[in-house]
Amino acid sequence: MFNRALGLGLGRPAAESDLDEIAGFFRDVGVEWCAAVAPQAEPAELSASLQARGLVPGYAWAKFRRSVSDPPERTSELRVERASEGEARAFAETFVRGYGVPELMRDWLARLPGRKGWECFVAYDGEQPAATGAVFAHGGVGWLGIAATLPEHRRRGAQGALLAARIRAAAEAGCEVVVTETGALVEGKPSSSYRNILRAGFQLDYERPNYLSSPAADTSGTG
Repeated sequence: MFNRALGLGLGRPAAESDLDEIAGFFRDVGVEWCAAVAPQAEPAELSASLQARGLVPGYAWAKFRRSVSDPPERTSELRVERASEGEARAFAETFVRGYGVPELMRDWLARLPGRKGWECFVAYDGEQPAATGAVFAHGGVGWLGIAATLPEHRRRGAQGALLAARIRAAAEAGCEVVVTETGALVEGKPSSSYRNILRAGFQLDYERPNYLSSPAADTSGTG
């Protein structure tokens, strides 16, 4: 899910030469990859072109939006706090462990608290970090992401409370709308994130297909 091509066909129709360049780049670095195709991407045959090159449909992502008005009132026995720069390591470590991303992400994530446009949150059980979430605000839109809960703290309302806190933070930052995403609702796939998002007042905007260079490039980590 980290090695992917975004924005294909959104600024201008994607040309065959674009697909050649993208495929060549990932081939040269020797990694599996995926291409995300938004519903409005052009040309209409873009998905067919990717599949003709050997890419296969993968787990789609569901994209949501809502206004920042009337943020939900969600409570949890966990305590939700904005992460200061002094709590950056706790924020990063909790996400890496909770979501299972590569260790190399830890230092990158630790740079986010205090960075312009970012508000990062940690939910605590006493003094122990239990869950994370962040919002990035720009141009009147807030993106909600970097959400994870440690296995031993799941089903305690952490993500519902973190969603509510981030919607309020986006409103304070001057945003008019917030957006987020998770794995599409598919039988047999985890759906707790999907349900939390709906409970927070989001509406499904669209589902975005992902085309994989091979099944090894699976995108199901967003469930």
